[in-house]
Amino acid sequence: MKTSRTDRLRIGAAAVALALGVPAIGQDSPESLLPPGFGDPVAPAPTPTPRATASAAPGFAPAVPIVQPLPGEAGPNPTPTPTPSASIVPVDAAALRAYELPDFARRSVGQVGIAGADGAGFGPDAFGAASGPYLQRLMRRLDAPVASRWLSIALRRALVSEVTTPAGVDGADFAAERAWLLVRMGEADAARAVVQAVDIDNYTPKLFQIAMQALLATGDAGGMCPLVEPALKISNERGWRLANAMCLGLSGEARAAGRIVDQARRQAPGGGAIDVALAEKIVGTGAQGRRAVTIEWDGVDRLSAWRYGLAAAGNVVVPPALYDTVGPQVRFWHATAPQVAPGARLGDADLAAAQGVLSSEALVDLYAQLLTDEDATSAQTALASDIRTAFTASAADRLAMLRQLWEPAGNTALGHARRVLTARAAASIAPVADHQADADRLIASMLTAGLDLPAMRWRGVVPAGSDGWAMLALAAPRGRTIAAGAISDYADADARKGQLLFAGLAGLGRIASGEVRGLASDLNVAVGARNAWTDAIDVAGVNGESATVLLLAAVGMQTRDWRGVSPVALFHIVAALRAAGREGEARMIAAEAIART
Repeated sequence: MKTSRTDRLRIGAAAVALALGVPAIGQDSPESLLPPGFGDPVAPAPTPTPRATASAAPGFAPAVPIVQPLPGEAGPNPTPTPTPSASIVPVDAAALRAYELPDFARRSVGQVGIAGADGAGFGPDAFGAASGPYLQRLMRRLDAPVASRWLSIALRRALVSEVTTPAGVDGADFAAERAWLLVRMGEADAARAVVQAVDIDNYTPKLFQIAMQALLATGDAGGMCPLVEPALKISNERGWRLANAMCLGLSGEARAAGRIVDQARRQAPGGGAIDVALAEKIVGTGAQGRRAVTIEWDGVDRLSAWRYGLAAAGNVVVPPALYDTVGPQVRFWHATAPQVAPGARLGDADLAAAQGVLSSEALVDLYAQLLTDEDATSAQTALASDIRTAFTASAADRLAMLRQLWEPAGNTALGHARRVLTARAAASIAPVADHQADADRLIASMLTAGLDLPAMRWRGVVPAGSDGWAMLALAAPRGRTIAAGAISDYADADARKGQLLFAGLAGLGRIASGEVRGLASDLNVAVGARNAWTDAIDVAGVNGESATVLLLAAVGMQTRDWRGVSPVALFHIVAALRAAGREGEARMIAAEAIART
């Protein structure tokens, strides 16, 4: 039977993960927030003594009512004289829900997101006709973070956009998958925003699970409170029971909260004491909270979302060594935590900026806060002062300070963070021949913040064949065709960079069509090779499915170092983004390849 083009596309798309050897890293669903033993069924509590108004959640002893006799009553429990009462009118649950949230205020799960196409977001059809289960598999198995800062930024924008839910999946479940990927990318605030873009009435078990992860990643313990009651109806996880205790404590019901915490402590496995203690710390911060809790990290051998999140919520310092037991995304969560002092998150903020989690302006603001932070070290204050000089001194002093900030860091993650930090300071340097020796780094710095127009002022200053020339050839908004000989000469000086330059220019259509095949052969870049991934991303680009293209691009960049990105992958990523109407991101990713290699 003849296979149609559509069927071939579906077959190829379904084989993407296998063709790429996408690692199965246990991310089909988030791991339990609590250590082993916390997921076991809860042991039943002793049967409480019946009381007149006993009312409690299953498995927990109800509160003992305190009854104070009225003056003049004989005996402790006199029998009251019954009085007539109004007849009970049954409550219409649907009417009550409509009163709490009118129909016009309800949000559809057919289209979920926080950013519209009129801003930084993508259009509602950004995933096009791609099937929901296929997209979910790609998201779930993606090993984040990825190599490119600009790809990370673009993928975040796609994931938070108000997009139409693809066919074959529930809208709340699709939002959960998007949020779970954002959590793993280190984008904690974006993940929380996505889960909160769904009305609680529409939550699914998967979304409840991911919502807790996202709220913990932002250190927002109180954000779990609206979810506790419905979550407990579908989940018996002790994480939600402890969340219930924390929310009771925050609302001033310290006694009821204390009973839940005490029961959890009795049932906690040996390594779970820290998890209960952190929850008890939150309980004690509420009104009438009288539990003084000292957090001891001795014997704790790993960090988890639960431990990080509650420590952040309770203003508890996590031992630095524990951050080494988790992926870099936890450091990105820490970098964006407003409740943590600027000096305490400075190092992680540099890493987050290099990855794209923090913008250039946000990083500059953080350093500026050090100048008035009494807890900042003298070294941090001196560094902040140097950065102020790079922005405000005379031109000669600004350039000298930029050199001082860049040179020790080199081409490392910290070095890239310094370029992000100084992007606007670099844009203030006049493009004159006297500054030609610094042009490569100045251009690389400007392009980290997308300042392509200021960077283009250097086109007449940089010599042909330099890195600055290559970056401008790729980043130019209205690019020129580059001669094959110039590309070959650049490759002669650095073969790897020459391959990346060719891949980027070919993807942007900036090489004469008759010269592409010959250059590809000379530089050993097999742009004509086909596999399931190249077919899928090319077709998504032609179909204008920009968000699908970015997701597949991330699949092709599952490495934390640009040395692991092949020129062939870069070619298809850039070409597909351009075809899908996202040439701006394509240009920045291509230029970043030169800057970070």
